[in-house]
Amino acid sequence: MPPQLSKEMRRLAARWDTKTGWPKRMDYLEIEGIRGWTGQRFEFAFPIMAVVGENGAGKSTVLQAAASGYASTPARTKFRFASDFFPDTPWDKVRGAELRYAVREGGAQHLLSVRKPTDRWRGNPDRRERNVEYIDLSRVQPVPARVGYTRLANPALQEAGSRLFADDRLDRLNSILGRQYDLARMATTIGDQTREVPVVSQQGQPYSGFHQGAGETTIMEFLQRDMPKYSLVVIDEIESSLHPRAQRRLMRDLADKCRENELQVILSTHSPYVLEELPLAARAYILVDASGGREIVYGVSPEFAMTKMDEMPHYEIDLYVEDDRAGRMLMEILAAYDPDLALACQAVPYGAASVGQALGVMVDEQRFPRKTCVFLDGDRGPSRGCLVLPGEDAPERVVFDALSGRGWVGVGARVGREYPALVDACERAMTGSEHHAWVHEAASRLVLGADTLWQAMCAVWAIECLPPAQAQRIAGSIREMADVPAAGTITSRPEFGVARVGRPGVSPIAHEPQPALWPDDAQD
Repeated sequence: MPPQLSKEMRRLAARWDTKTGWPKRMDYLEIEGIRGWTGQRFEFAFPIMAVVGENGAGKSTVLQAAASGYASTPARTKFRFASDFFPDTPWDKVRGAELRYAVREGGAQHLLSVRKPTDRWRGNPDRRERNVEYIDLSRVQPVPARVGYTRLANPALQEAGSRLFADDRLDRLNSILGRQYDLARMATTIGDQTREVPVVSQQGQPYSGFHQGAGETTIMEFLQRDMPKYSLVVIDEIESSLHPRAQRRLMRDLADKCRENELQVILSTHSPYVLEELPLAARAYILVDASGGREIVYGVSPEFAMTKMDEMPHYEIDLYVEDDRAGRMLMEILAAYDPDLALACQAVPYGAASVGQALGVMVDEQRFPRKTCVFLDGDRGPSRGCLVLPGEDAPERVVFDALSGRGWVGVGARVGREYPALVDACERAMTGSEHHAWVHEAASRLVLGADTLWQAMCAVWAIECLPPAQAQRIAGSIREMADVPAAGTITSRPEFGVARVGRPGVSPIAHEPQPALWPDDAQD
């Protein structure tokens, strides 16, 4: 099950859901004629949007296009144009390009564009004014490696001035990095008063950016930026130089600032920790198919994103499922009825059902470079290119209800718990209204891991409750869609009244090999 959102992110979501804030925001942008984009629309459905995808998928293009959509406010001296991000070079000529925007101010939506039909960008004077903070990867360059900074490492130079972090910024720095700094400031020397160097002090001992870790410098320079109310904040690879806890804390800090100042934030990331901090609506994955075409899929799980960006291990078939519970259910069906096929498959959670439906369309159009099947939960109903799990309900309800009807036969022996305790724990769990919590509730009463209990339940359910014809149809459909040759001869297991093949070695879900449980391992 996905982790709960932090209180900071829940507060941001609650404020957003009132639909009373963010009077300045970008609703969507469309990119055409640039770096392989052909008019796809990127929707901004939450105040913080994370753009995810492989290198070259177009994450930076989305960020740069967003930053090009506004004219700087009069108080800002840094103007940015599409020509800054998408220049002509000796190797590249941008022609026939267009960036289209829907931007909102108060109750009015403005449809605008900047475009380059031939050799000049047009439409810049029509852009709306807004403060834009563009934070790119130059921030992660170490201070000594930056142009003009080496000459500042001279002990003969005196400090010319500094900007001290106020107490609230110092508290944020300490919170994000999990350190206790006495003070922090951005300082200059008489050698060059235009180049600031971050300086912190711990227990009275100061040290500068020349001796800081990259994460310290990155966060200090991020926090010293003033982000006025209603700003657009664009951050490329937000997780760079930060360990996982710092990534999570930065996202929570950003959620607070976003809620307080009604900021709109667009960031790119390769980090599962960043994605886990965000609600489904805030996650957008750029899928690139075998022909180079792009599709934006919203609501992806971190597991889906990481699997798409990683090649190990090399399973032959990807089975996309809504969550880990559905994945285990499916893999236990295959383990019982077609173990050779199970060995070739990995189940990958994708998150929201809408993601599965979008993936199903891609399967139907044969746009995946790998063998792929997409499964929806039984309560979702049929959808183009998708297969449906058995039971016409959520996996937890299907398995719990069926096993309850069979008196929980065999489950207790598999998990090493007395039959009365197993029955009591599972029946009590089913009294709860939220079926997603049933497994955790029952496992807690039995002093078990939730995954251990769920695998045992699915294994018994697949053998004792699922009609063999349904299981064989599922395995056959996977083989047909993935173009895998039919399984070998099925052998009967009369003691359990089902037919199946052999004995599997692993049952992988999202790269995690796990042992399969078989009836002859249990002492029923």
